[in-house]
Amino acid sequence: MTEKTAFYQSLTAQAQALCEGETNRIAKLANLSALLNLALADINWVGFYLCEPNSLVLGPFQGKPACVRIPLGQGVCGTAASTGQVQRVANVHEFSGHIACDGASNAEIVLPLSDGDTVWGVLDIDSPQFGRFDEEDEAGLTQWVAAVQPLL
Repeated sequence: MTEKTAFYQSLTAQAQALCEGETNRIAKLANLSALLNLALADINWVGFYLCEPNSLVLGPFQGKPACVRIPLGQGVCGTAASTGQVQRVANVHEFSGHIACDGASNAEIVLPLSDGDTVWGVLDIDSPQFGRFDEEDEAGLTQWVAAVQPLL
């Protein structure tokens, strides 16, 4: 087991413990964004966007003020929500249609959150470091989301 794999397993256990016994989704998402902000190195924004008809609306987050609404299918978040696929972008300036909420962000990973086939939100993590998120980060965060989703 790699150091990163162990890190994400520990992070998953912490996230599950934070959600235990709480029924309010927004409260859980707020604590989860705080946990990720404290645990992940070299990030400048982490949070959730929640689906509404035709757009994503800002949910709980940690970081600078952000875009409040993102049209589905636009930007990294809107693409993840509309396709249901993880978007890992090493250089956001090369992503066609990137929506820049913070000019300091250079890399981004967005993971869709779903109830079965329906995407209800996304987890968005930005970094000022180009190429910040690698395959191990994607795998670890994908497992984190899979473990936490049923608790939301």
